[in-house]
Amino acid sequence: MVKWIDLETSIDICTPPEFNFDELLVFLNRSEQEVLHQIKDKELYKLIKINEELILLKITRKDPTTIHVEFPLGTPSKREGIATYIWNWFDLDKDLKSFYKIAKKDKILSPLVKKYAGLRIIGIPDLFEALTWAIIGQQINLTFAYTLKSRLVKHFGEKLEWNKATYWLHPTEKAISSLHVNDLKQLQFTTRKAEYIIDIAKAMTNRELTKENLHQLKDFEQIHKKLMSIRGVGAWTADYVMMKCLNHPSAFPIADVGLHNALKVQLQLERKPTIEEINEFAANWEGWQAYATFYLWRSLYE
Repeated sequence: MVKWIDLETSIDICTPPEFNFDELLVFLNRSEQEVLHQIKDKELYKLIKINEELILLKITRKDPTTIHVEFPLGTPSKREGIATYIWNWFDLDKDLKSFYKIAKKDKILSPLVKKYAGLRIIGIPDLFEALTWAIIGQQINLTFAYTLKSRLVKHFGEKLEWNKATYWLHPTEKAISSLHVNDLKQLQFTTRKAEYIIDIAKAMTNRELTKENLHQLKDFEQIHKKLMSIRGVGAWTADYVMMKCLNHPSAFPIADVGLHNALKVQLQLERKPTIEEINEFAANWEGWQAYATFYLWRSLYE
């Protein structure tokens, strides 16, 4: 249940005790190439669209239990939708007490939950954006992935200019569904990735694939199987989307390179751990694999 207060010209969102706004900013500020939000002096700016209305958000920490949201371009009509968006984006519905209880007894996670207490999975609420970003990131380094994302957004996304800055929206599935493969290849997308993204855009435009339908499946394995039936979506991509978009705490992108690198560092290994070894490490993470992964990712941004 979203806990928020309507102040008419702004809103307050009441956060759980286990929430750290500074850690949120660290994660969101990890790449200078990011185009879908901006951070200026601990103020987070993001452009969203609700019912065809472009809304620029200015998000700050009001006090230890409250996020304050202002609207630099004027007060929008659908403020409840904005509160819901932010609630889902920051995964504020999760009660992390159970995660911290198991993490404090785990040799890998114990120092991480102490160091990054209050960190929550920062999601990608839009299913098309989550799938597109996951496919872009397949088998390339993060820097080039951000380059491709920036090109996609700036060629096909909407923008808004305010106070000498430009704010971007991720392209909609409708905008991408009408493209040809060569339109994306010109931006240095591979043929396969261009095909995957356009096919997904068409499926979502036709309502063959929706976030609502995935949520209705409820069972983890059913959702995972449905995602993997999509061309271009393998196990890693399915787990990533379940973790970042569908807010599923059991999602475990076990083949993730960042996860392997983080475990190597945390355990002071001379090589990356094998999948079998990772499964052994994760034996105590049941039900919270996504959060364990996210905290390990955070350890890479020191």
